[in-house]
Amino acid sequence: MKRSALLLASMALAVLLASGVVWAQQTSPPASDRSPAAGEPIPGRYIVLLEEGTQEEKVGSDPTLVALDHARHHGAEVLYAYRHAVRGYAARIPDRRLEEVRADSSVAHVEPDRQVHAEAQGLPWGIDRIDADQSSTEAGNGSGAVSAVRAYVIDSGIYRHPDLRVVNHVNFAGDGKNRDCNGHGTHVAGTVAAKDNARDVVGVAPGAPLIGVKVLGCRGGGALSDVLKGVDWVTAHANKPAIANMSLGLGGEPSPALDEVLRKSARRGILYSVPAGNKGTGTCSGSPARTGAGTNNGIVTTAMTNKDDEEAPLSNYGPCVDLWAPGVLIRSTALGGSTTKMGGTSMSAPHVGGGAALYLSSHPGAGSSAVEGALKDAAVRPGTKSKDGRAVLLENVGGF
Repeated sequence: MKRSALLLASMALAVLLASGVVWAQQTSPPASDRSPAAGEPIPGRYIVLLEEGTQEEKVGSDPTLVALDHARHHGAEVLYAYRHAVRGYAARIPDRRLEEVRADSSVAHVEPDRQVHAEAQGLPWGIDRIDADQSSTEAGNGSGAVSAVRAYVIDSGIYRHPDLRVVNHVNFAGDGKNRDCNGHGTHVAGTVAAKDNARDVVGVAPGAPLIGVKVLGCRGGGALSDVLKGVDWVTAHANKPAIANMSLGLGGEPSPALDEVLRKSARRGILYSVPAGNKGTGTCSGSPARTGAGTNNGIVTTAMTNKDDEEAPLSNYGPCVDLWAPGVLIRSTALGGSTTKMGGTSMSAPHVGGGAALYLSSHPGAGSSAVEGALKDAAVRPGTKSKDGRAVLLENVGGF
């Protein structure tokens, strides 16, 4: 059945190309003097989610075929087809044809493609605070290592830093550079899994194999459609047990498409760690911070604390926050092979992502919701409160 569907898709693609339908080249948003704000719509680009249907209907309506059919009938220029975590595609669609696509019986949802930015605040310490040095690896003693849990860093990529074990790297950012040219993803990766050796820093899950999934460009920005493609790829290719850290956001904007793809991917057994955001406001209006919705669904939203275990003023807060972790002046790996300090909930999230990898190293069969539950059960209450009055629940991995 799969071979037949693949053959059908190939034949359809050949026919449509011969008839003048173009599968658009994937490109980055055009450069300008002003960097687009997080959450800002990308003109003319849209995310289209398709109706789920039965398994038999899915085989007969492969998202690639549907996308190509829409290209022919609605003037869409297809960028990506999503086939694993969710069924749909990203495309450029002329404004005058948009309502045609919305009205198509195969379409469940259409939303604008948007800018996403790394949730970094600008200038980092937390391994000691969450007791990673007292965990099974005794992070910092020069000998511990996590080797059987893979960490997928959906970010700006990962630099081939000597303190990081990068085993694979893919690029969906459209800039032609399958490496980190921003530094954010490299910094995140170090907090998750920098090696326990004689140099630089150590991560929460020392030496865990890292896979860079580049969805942000050199300026630290990118497109929502690229992020969805990254999550879709991880869903299809994750070598479990696995965690995924996604320290980025839409600037408080909601995205049902991003919510959907993350929840479905987490249900496949991949624990996702995401940041609360850095605007000092409630988190439940924006994606991906709202996606966990305070439940054990395998998506952990993390707020930021300082060295006094207080919630940082710039950290977002609210009922969507699952855990708190260090995020102020965190030192980690940097471009060029050195280290640097950065801060923000982007730095808090990889503490939790690394903690999840640490737990999975001794519980490899645990599902993503069970991992989230274990992280919450192990957390401690330092006696401080969030801006909404909730007690801070600080990550602690000393027993992992």
